[in-house]
Amino acid sequence: MKTKGIKSLAFIAAAGLMTTSCDLLKDVDYAVTPDPLEMHGDSVRVKIDVTIPEKGINKKAYAEVTPMLGSHALETVTIVGEKATANGTVIPYKPGGKVVYEDVIAYSPDMEVSELKVTGTIYKKGKEKGEVEEMKIADATIITPYMVEKDFRVIIAADQFQRVTQEKQIAEINYLKGSPVVRSSEKRDQDIKEMEAFLAAAQTNPKIELKGVNIEAFASIEGEEDRNNTLSSDRAASAKKATMEVAAKRNVANEKAQEDGSYSTVGKGEDYKGFKKALIASEMDKGDKDRILRILEMQQTPAAREQAIRDLSTYLYLDKNIFPAQRRAEIVVNYELTGYSDEELKSLSKSNIDTLTVEEILFTATLTDDLNEKLRLYKEAERLYPEDYRTTNNVGAVLYMQNKLDEAKTHFKKANGIQENPVSKNNLAAIAGVNGERQKAKDLLGEAEGAGDEVNYNKGILDIQDGNYDDAISNFGGEATFNKALAQLVNKDESAAKSTIDESESAETAKGYYLKAIVGARQDKLDEIVSNLKNAFAEDASLKAKAAKDREFIKYLDNASFTTVVK
Repeated sequence: MKTKGIKSLAFIAAAGLMTTSCDLLKDVDYAVTPDPLEMHGDSVRVKIDVTIPEKGINKKAYAEVTPMLGSHALETVTIVGEKATANGTVIPYKPGGKVVYEDVIAYSPDMEVSELKVTGTIYKKGKEKGEVEEMKIADATIITPYMVEKDFRVIIAADQFQRVTQEKQIAEINYLKGSPVVRSSEKRDQDIKEMEAFLAAAQTNPKIELKGVNIEAFASIEGEEDRNNTLSSDRAASAKKATMEVAAKRNVANEKAQEDGSYSTVGKGEDYKGFKKALIASEMDKGDKDRILRILEMQQTPAAREQAIRDLSTYLYLDKNIFPAQRRAEIVVNYELTGYSDEELKSLSKSNIDTLTVEEILFTATLTDDLNEKLRLYKEAERLYPEDYRTTNNVGAVLYMQNKLDEAKTHFKKANGIQENPVSKNNLAAIAGVNGERQKAKDLLGEAEGAGDEVNYNKGILDIQDGNYDDAISNFGGEATFNKALAQLVNKDESAAKSTIDESESAETAKGYYLKAIVGARQDKLDEIVSNLKNAFAEDASLKAKAAKDREFIKYLDNASFTTVVK
C-alpha cells in the first residue's frame, strides 16, 4: 500500500510560515503478511515490510510509526533519515530502503472484526513536524483455530475378561518307599474324589473341553539314582492307570480321559528341588537345616549326596517328615472352560450380579450403548469391588459422557487414589482441558503415556490451541476427525483438510460443511463456498452471523452470491 499523505501538524509561528510533513516522509509502502491477520495460539503475529522509496524520507527527519490493531497499539517502529539523530532504522536518502517490522499481540475478541492501521508522528531536528496519516494497511482477524472441538476423550479402563480360560484340576498320589503301587487308600483321598467328580461333570458339560492329562512322578532323594529314575517312571505309569480307571467308572464315563493319547507321563527322578523347599518350610532347627543344605551342596554326585544324608544325625527326621511327600505323582487335568454367554451375563447382571467377577461385570458393560445401563453396571462393580480402581474410574467415565463433570472428576481422583494409574490421569486431563486449564491438562497427559490413543488425541486438541499444528496432526494419527481436518486447514494444507473432513463423521454436520466452505474460500472456489454454507446454515442457522463477519470470506463480502446466502 502507498501512504495517502501526511497531516500537517504545526505552524512555525515565529517565521509565519506553514511547514507540511509531506516533504519529510512520502510514498511509503506497507506490505502486511498475512492479510487478513491470523490468530494462532491465542496471539496475532504481525509482519510488515515497510518500503521507503528513493528520497522518501528527509535526511534530517525521523518518523515514529505505530501500527494499531483495532484499538490496540503495537510496538512503535522508528524510521530515521540518514542525518537525523534518533534511535531506529536508518534509511539512506538514496536509494531508500526497507524496514521489516514484526510484533506479536495477545488476541482479544474485539480484534475479530477490525483493521490494522498505521499512525505516528514525524520529527525534524527533534521537533514535532506532523502526523503520519492514519491509514488501513490490512484486515483482521482470521480466528479459524478457535473452531477446535474440545471433545477431550476419556478412557474406560479395560476388562480382562476371557470367555475361554485355561484351567486345571489337580490331584496327587503318594507312594510307599521304593514302591510304584497305588494303594487303595490313596484312591479314596479327597483330591482323587474331586477329580472323579470333575471328570463326571466334564463329560456332560458343554462348557468344559478336556485338553489332556499331564502326569509327573518323583522319588525321594535317598536311594540309588538309576533305581529312583526307574521308580519315578513306574509311578507315572501307575498314576496314569489309576486315573484312567477313575475315568472309566460307570458314574464317571469320561471318554477323553480314557484315551491313551490324552496322557503325557514323565518320571522326573529324584526331587532334589522339592526336598530343599520342604526342608526350608519344616520345623527343623535352622542350624540343622543350614548344615544339611551345606553338606548337600558340597557333594558332586547323587551317590555322595545320599551317603552324606544317611550319615546325618537328623536322617530319621528326614525319613519320617520330608521324604514321604516326595514319593508322589502329580496328576494335572488340563481343560478349557467356556464362561457365560453375552446373554447369560446380561441376565445375571440384573438377577444375581453378586455372583459375577469384576472382569465379567466390566465386560458386560461393554455389551450395551445405553449410558444409564453402563452406569448401573459400573456402580455395581464399584460396590462389589471397591479396591479395583477400574470400577470407580469407569463410573467417572460414564458421568463425563453424561456431562456431569464435577461428579466425574471426583471419581477420577478417587480412582487414582486407589491406585495411581495413567487411565485416570488421562481422564483428569480431559476434565482440565474442558475447563480451560491447559497447562494442567498437559502435565497430566504427560503422566498418562501409554494409556491409549485417547491420550494423543487429547494432546492434539491442546496442540491446536497452542498453534502447534504439525504436532496436532501427528497426535491425531490416522483417524479422520473434525479436529484433524481443522489442524490440516490452519496448517495450510487445504486439500488434506477437505479429504479428512469428508472421511470423518463430521462430514455432513454444520461445522463440517462450514470448514469445507473455508477450504473453498482458500482455494478461491465460490461455488464450494456457497454450496457448503447453504448446507451448514440448514443444519445450524446461527452460523450465518459468523460467516457474515468471518475474515476467511472477506474477499467475498461484496459478492452477490455470497451475500445472498449469508443474509
